[in-house]
Amino acid sequence: MENEFLQLENKIIETLKDIFDPEIPVNIYELGLIYEVNVDDDNNVKLVMTLTSPNCPVAESLPAEVSERVKAIEGVNKVELELTFEPTWDKDMMSEEAKLDLGFL
Repeated sequence: MENEFLQLENKIIETLKDIFDPEIPVNIYELGLIYEVNVDDDNNVKLVMTLTSPNCPVAESLPAEVSERVKAIEGVNKVELELTFEPTWDKDMMSEEAKLDLGFL
């Protein structure tokens, strides 16, 4: 059961790595926009994410895309997406890979 759980979580993370912020050429997972990925026993997924700023031009479309893409993963039951701005996103939340890609290292 736990193995299936981890496989589903890994599929979710791989899907998130295929979604890009249109203003920054790095996926939203490596950018650090995903704060939490939680899968319960019924394969319901709760995502907590942020945007690079509250005025982000994709504030409407990006969360909807994330929710739809995760919901389309085989085995996922429901998706709840919480958009938060606490803590405020900054470049320190990016992975080393993202920082390298963007020339911050």
